[in-house]
Amino acid sequence: MIEVKQVTTPKQRKQFLRFPLRLYKNCKYFVPPLNVDEKRIFRSDYMYCDQAEAVYFNAYLDGKMAGRISGILQHAANKKWGQKRVRFTRFDCIDDLDVARALFDAVESWARQKGMTEMAGPLGFSDLEREGLLIEGFDCLSTFEEQYNYPYYQRLIEQCGYVKDVDWLEHKLRAPQGLDPKIERISNHMMQRYNLHFGQAKNSDEFLKKYADGIFRVWDETYDGIYGTVPFTEKMKKSIVESFRMIVDTRFVSVILDEKEQMVAFGVAFPSIADAVRRSRGRLTPLCLLRIMRSVKHPKVLELGVIGVTDQYKNKAISTALIAKIGKDIVRKISHAETNLTLEYNDRINNLWKLFEAERHKRRRCYVKKL
Repeated sequence: MIEVKQVTTPKQRKQFLRFPLRLYKNCKYFVPPLNVDEKRIFRSDYMYCDQAEAVYFNAYLDGKMAGRISGILQHAANKKWGQKRVRFTRFDCIDDLDVARALFDAVESWARQKGMTEMAGPLGFSDLEREGLLIEGFDCLSTFEEQYNYPYYQRLIEQCGYVKDVDWLEHKLRAPQGLDPKIERISNHMMQRYNLHFGQAKNSDEFLKKYADGIFRVWDETYDGIYGTVPFTEKMKKSIVESFRMIVDTRFVSVILDEKEQMVAFGVAFPSIADAVRRSRGRLTPLCLLRIMRSVKHPKVLELGVIGVTDQYKNKAISTALIAKIGKDIVRKISHAETNLTLEYNDRINNLWKLFEAERHKRRRCYVKKL
């Protein structure tokens, strides 16, 4: 017998949070989020509470936990995009179509009660959360920023009536022995032509103090029309700064300023902490903290977090200048870098990876269903 229950009690919340750890116990590619971060989704002061509402469900098969799912009514996103959409996220399930259908039926029923006409996902509260279903690249370690899932998830979701809405691509980048001198010449020429220069900071605290506000301004402008995005709130900014403070390294961040010291572009990459978190199963233990510190200080892999350029300087090789600088660091310090999600039709960004020895090794999909 299948029973779906809305998550309301402490026991059910614990089951909801721990289910993926059990489901992926023997999977070497799965990287859980930090448990301390996931617990926050149930707090009344969670950073998205002022712009969204959420519901959580557990599924039980013959009394045993068999799956979970969350539905999100993101009011800010619906207002921005003119939609009546509920997002689904944190879908994890055993390979059983009846269990999957029961979970989706529960969220779809909730969505209809809210007056919504479609459901899409996997999408979080914003694009700062994990999003997209992995449909290619199952033999690759997940990045810390993105979710791993078993191949059968795609079959279950599609059999529940969902169709492709959009795909994202991920790339593994290795710098060639030397970046093309032509690229550096073009980048330098554009920097001089527009009287631009790279910003400087001695450490992460100074970097955040000097540049955090500018980064959020440029970030909002750059990604305003990108699929699924929502504007930053003060709570979101505070949370991001706190997260950046733990893992940001001035060796792998760049900001470009104009002659008035106004930011026009930025690039942020992070030392990968995926393996450190995977080995602790998401628990922020003293040993996990030690591994994270080692990963930050002596990184083997970089995760390219986000690149932003103001509208005024798009298509003027400014992004190339950022990537060229990061490329030099890849040559000197690490084995390779991994991009996070780039929309498959975002040629402006995808073409940047041609500066490297690039391998497209993962693809993720967002699904949609009319209700």
